Amino acid sequence: MSLSEVVRGKAHRATARVKRFFGEKRRRPSSPVSSMRSFWGLLLAYWLSNRWRDAWGLTILILLLTGLSAQASVWFALTSGELVNRIANFHHPTVPTTPASLLKTAATLAAIAITRDAGFTAVRHFLSTSLHRKWRQWLDERFNQALLDSSHTHFHLQQNGFGGAGEANTSSPDNIDQRVQEAIKGMTGGAIGLGIGIAGVVLSLAFVGGKLIETSSPIRGLDVLGGYGSAFLTLLAIAIYVPLNTFIAAKLGGILQGLSIRIQSAEGSYRSELNQFLRRSFHVAVIRGEPAQKALNVRRYQDIDHTWARLNRITAGYMGFELVHNFIGSRIVAYAPGLLPYVDKTISLQDYVTGAELATALINECSWFIHAMPDIATLRADARRITELAEAIETVQRPQDYYAQSGPAAFEYTIAEAVEGGLTIHSVELLHTGEDEPFLTAIELNFAPGEWTLVMGESGSGKTSLLKAINGLWPHGRGKITLPDDLRTLFAAQEVKLQGVCLKDLVCLPDDAREHKDAAVSTALEEAGLHEISGELFDEGREGQQWDKLLSGGEKQKLVLAKVLLLKPGLLFLDEATSALDGQAVQAFYQAIKENCPEATVIAIMHDTSSIQSEGGIDFFDSVLVIEGGIAEKMSISAWRSAQTNAPLR
Repeated sequence: MSLSEVVRGKAHRATARVKRFFGEKRRRPSSPVSSMRSFWGLLLAYWLSNRWRDAWGLTILILLLTGLSAQASVWFALTSGELVNRIANFHHPTVPTTPASLLKTAATLAAIAITRDAGFTAVRHFLSTSLHRKWRQWLDERFNQALLDSSHTHFHLQQNGFGGAGEANTSSPDNIDQRVQEAIKGMTGGAIGLGIGIAGVVLSLAFVGGKLIETSSPIRGLDVLGGYGSAFLTLLAIAIYVPLNTFIAAKLGGILQGLSIRIQSAEGSYRSELNQFLRRSFHVAVIRGEPAQKALNVRRYQDIDHTWARLNRITAGYMGFELVHNFIGSRIVAYAPGLLPYVDKTISLQDYVTGAELATALINECSWFIHAMPDIATLRADARRITELAEAIETVQRPQDYYAQSGPAAFEYTIAEAVEGGLTIHSVELLHTGEDEPFLTAIELNFAPGEWTLVMGESGSGKTSLLKAINGLWPHGRGKITLPDDLRTLFAAQEVKLQGVCLKDLVCLPDDAREHKDAAVSTALEEAGLHEISGELFDEGREGQQWDKLLSGGEKQKLVLAKVLLLKPGLLFLDEATSALDGQAVQAFYQAIKENCPEATVIAIMHDTSSIQSEGGIDFFDSVLVIEGGIAEKMSISAWRSAQTNAPLR
């Protein structure tokens, strides 16, 4: 192998390691929802996916049943006309209708209605709800894949202003949970209803319209049309009446759509505030903050109430408009065209009623858009919220490009060669969103392999921000960060929020629990001081409560220690990771890491430095990174102690 091939191989492996460490932030041009950033892209994605067989199979069956239902409407209209004619002739002087024939016709009409409603329509409903369930499940999977990818999309979406094309510095998509749960459910159901409605209109025009033309009769004054006079008048009346009212419905629907979007946002904001309140319930109680929280809840709900009131007024007006449309359509527009030939005695009562029933069926089908306009408005509102989320997810696939919309984002991450070793920070500046001046500057910092560094500084000085930046989780700034070759990295935060999984999963994350033996996990828990739960590896909690609620703050931090002891990271970040432990437990925490991870590079933030030495008085840390006046400077721990000049340790 040539030297150039060796160099290229090393470069390729180093690049791959950077991508793995940072979730491949700059490598991917699209996300699992990239095709869903437009209305039609969202609607068609499932039918063009790898589950197209399910999608198209159910769709074809639904269309078939819709066609049969339309044909049944034709049969219903013909039989209704026949029944009316038999009733009219029941007392005919020469050829009266017999009771048997009347009952036979009535039974036929009932059978058609039952077959159409309980057969075709009910089965179609089952198939459409099955399609709804499968489509929603697929979309939920895609959005979960997109949000929970290795790029930490879920995190970035909530850190910065989202700006689509031409919309930089606008807010992030609100209420992501509501969009994924409720908007997807509403959109998929509404879209299936829309599709069935359109199919019903088209098929009714074909079946019902065809029969209307077939049963047409001449009209005096329209001799040029021959025997199609009544059909012409009926279709003309429908062509004028239905589109005119559909136009009015569309205008009202536009208002309903805007209100639907607004009330969804208001409902989501109120629910989000309630969720946050319940999470900080203890803090509200301990400071007696209920009055302030109550006032905030009232303000949130007022937005819902005002929007809901206006929505109710528009909906009530729309309902009245729809009822008037139905009455005029079924009692005037449907019956008026056939009245002329009936008066002229060119058609029988049976033909007149049959034509009116056909016209009524056609008006009802063509008026589907009017009946469904409120649902269409909700569908469009739901679809808009989903496409906005898809657009935001797609934008976040390149976090630095995404963050650059609201401030400088020019961090450069590289991997050190094995011979160089440690973590290096060069000319790093951290900024807040919308600000030009850095709040923290690190000119040149190096953390050697196996070195333990204590990070010191006042609250708000940027200690945690620096650790986030090293891990690719700080939005704005610039500079070069070179990571060590060993990419087994762990970040332990002060506040530990445990996921709702079993104990073994909690200890093994981010690894698959199957990669670690049960005995090894139990041993790690015991070494971390959690003997009492070390035998409950496959339990998600006790008595219906998850570990996050059962374990105290100190126990959660010991659980983090168990993770460290099991995974043995090469680079470990500890952000107040021992804040809930007493002095002796802190010493045991660090001593366990020293003994089990002797080669680990450790960078730890601590406020209480009373336990930074072992019981034998040996320093755990080799150096101290002091952040003061916006500058980060590193020194040996002995130099730092001398600089303190016997002042109390901070």
